[in-house]
Amino acid sequence: MPVQRFAPMTKDFATFDCDAHVTEPPLIWERAKDFLTRDELDALKRTIWWDADGRLLIVNGRAGVGLGSPRKGGIPGTMRVITNAGPGVKHDIQRALNVRNLNPRTALTQDQVAYLDHAGSYEPKPRLRDMDIQGIDQVMIIPTEIDIYPWLEDALGAKAFCRAYNEWAYEYTLENPERLFFAALIPMQHPDYAIEEIRRVAALGCRVALVRPMDAMGNYPMQPKYEPVWDALEETGMVYGMHPFPAFGSSKPSGYSEQYSGAELIRKTVATAGLPHTFLTNVQNFQAEAALWVTVVLMSGFFDRHPKIKAAVFEASSTWLSFLIDECDKNYRLYRNERQLPPLTKLPSETFFEHCMTGFEGDEAPPARLPEFYGDILCWSSDVYHHDGDDAWRAIETMQNHGLPKEDQAKFLGANARRLYKVQAPSNIVRQRVTGIERPDWWPTDAEVQTSLRPEAAVTHLAQSRP
Repeated sequence: MPVQRFAPMTKDFATFDCDAHVTEPPLIWERAKDFLTRDELDALKRTIWWDADGRLLIVNGRAGVGLGSPRKGGIPGTMRVITNAGPGVKHDIQRALNVRNLNPRTALTQDQVAYLDHAGSYEPKPRLRDMDIQGIDQVMIIPTEIDIYPWLEDALGAKAFCRAYNEWAYEYTLENPERLFFAALIPMQHPDYAIEEIRRVAALGCRVALVRPMDAMGNYPMQPKYEPVWDALEETGMVYGMHPFPAFGSSKPSGYSEQYSGAELIRKTVATAGLPHTFLTNVQNFQAEAALWVTVVLMSGFFDRHPKIKAAVFEASSTWLSFLIDECDKNYRLYRNERQLPPLTKLPSETFFEHCMTGFEGDEAPPARLPEFYGDILCWSSDVYHHDGDDAWRAIETMQNHGLPKEDQAKFLGANARRLYKVQAPSNIVRQRVTGIERPDWWPTDAEVQTSLRPEAAVTHLAQSRP
């Protein structure tokens, strides 16, 4: 069997992955009756339901919506972007396999795509094994289908799904409560339901309440009706987890055609401009939503009204943040006497540093160059098992290449997150990198990987696949 090799590395601190993903399995729906009342179960079936016979997710009565999270095992000839990035499945490996798929003669078989559909995305035991290889000591799991939940039309159905998901996620973490933590979905369709779920999951020990930065159905988190929700977060001490979403808009019901998030507008602009690549949306749609949220909460006095709330900005990178906060400070100084909102008690930058942290990914170089700015506000995220995910060793390598002191590496990669979530480091940590993983015979060779990285590789293989 071929062996995939990695350079030896060591670490002596515990890492915390603040934003990694699970892929919602059919088990969530199969077991929903165990957690829900009859009315809630009926509402769930009307609102978001996994049709096991048709293998389709049905949302608001529409079939085939979303990324197909419950479909386990993969589809031949495809790379499943939400479960690919397990141990050692680096971006260059994925590139080689994607190039293979362009040619029907070399396309991945069912057995091969099943091998790449990492079980840790659905189940805790294999995830813990993967974490040992990836250098991840602790993790906060977050669901994948975050483009769908804000568009659930039935508030009771949304409440029911959040309860069903949160129960499954909680049980997932019980495999090792010292290493596994979950962020809870909150049904923002109705503030009373949101408050009820916040208090319920807080009693289970949950640390994070996930709330969209720009909610759907005409609801925005900064509207006055949500003030009691923020009161509940203060009361329970849960972190306000702000996670952007891809903004496909596929679940948007009729009547909301003019309501867009910044991310969705970017996607539409890219489509109408005829750009042939998704790079712009993959980078900017997440950042657009996060930047809007940061500006709104800092300049509206949100944290003055709720001084006990802590917040985390997930999956939006972090390089843009220093510029944005500087602009907020500048505008506060220039225009604070002209603002129609109540005067702020502190500079926006001071407020952010007191209340917020932001996620970053391991290949981001600027944070390692600016520890005086990022030192106390960064929380590393792997984004595993999504296609752009990577391990802790990659993050350490990036930081070492830019001369970041080890004490700052330890803060960025774990200590800051544990301080935010108020958790202890695990009793045992991963100290040494696994230097070899046995692979099946069909695994890409180094020569194939290098060939596939050439820009013309996809075009060449596509031409060969034609009759």
